[in-house]
Amino acid sequence: MDWLMLLSFPVLGLFAGVLAGMFGIGGGLVIVPVLMLIFGYYDMAPDNRMHLAIGTSLGTIIFTSVSSLLAHHRRGAVLWPTVFRLVPGIIFGGFLGAVIADAVSNSALTGVFGLFVVTISLYLVIGKRPEAGGRLPGWPGHLVAGVVIGTVSALTGIGGGAVTNPFLLWRGVDIRNSVATSAACTLPVALASATGFLLAGLGTADLPTGSTGYIYWPAVAGITLGSVLTAPLGAHFAHTLPVERLRRAFAVLLLFVGARMFWRSFY
Repeated sequence: MDWLMLLSFPVLGLFAGVLAGMFGIGGGLVIVPVLMLIFGYYDMAPDNRMHLAIGTSLGTIIFTSVSSLLAHHRRGAVLWPTVFRLVPGIIFGGFLGAVIADAVSNSALTGVFGLFVVTISLYLVIGKRPEAGGRLPGWPGHLVAGVVIGTVSALTGIGGGAVTNPFLLWRGVDIRNSVATSAACTLPVALASATGFLLAGLGTADLPTGSTGYIYWPAVAGITLGSVLTAPLGAHFAHTLPVERLRRAFAVLLLFVGARMFWRSFY
């Protein structure tokens, strides 16, 4: 195993932690494309490269989400009844997304991720929050929302906040509670989705040594270490720098990355 490759994982984690803490976005939006580049450079898992990148990203989110969840819980901002209602659908959706991902080609999964990144970047550029549409739904509505959140998160390697937060805002939840509740949902999203990718990838022939299914553990360890160190720094920057301007500049970069991945999925 190349030492430069091992060094690249904590470096990636350092950047992902700053961006996540600064902009409040899931690290997967950065981690997945960069892992694709690293795996491509070392010619790892050519037929399942995107699957490995997404599964590994979800593996890192399991560990990095815990500190965020606890921080929001200590502030009393998490709507735990909403979390508990979303979790059954999230678990089912996480496994469903992993099954769908395993069934599609590497290029198709890359196209799905690219399209999602383009959508998120446009949302960040426009900066418009969804209009509140009333109260939170009952159990059936939470179940459907959870399935969508879990499925999208599994297919894209994100923690789920990019889907959960707009849903809660749309249903009239205060922004403070929405962000905290989305953060609390990230752990079950990552657990279900990562487990699905682990199981779906068992027995796949071309995966590198050090992986279990579609999760590459050396990358999980390195990225987690780096992001845990710098997430507080990103949160500090969020209060000291012109974050809105930087957010939109970052969104333009995401737009380019997403469009490029979507375009290349066809060739």
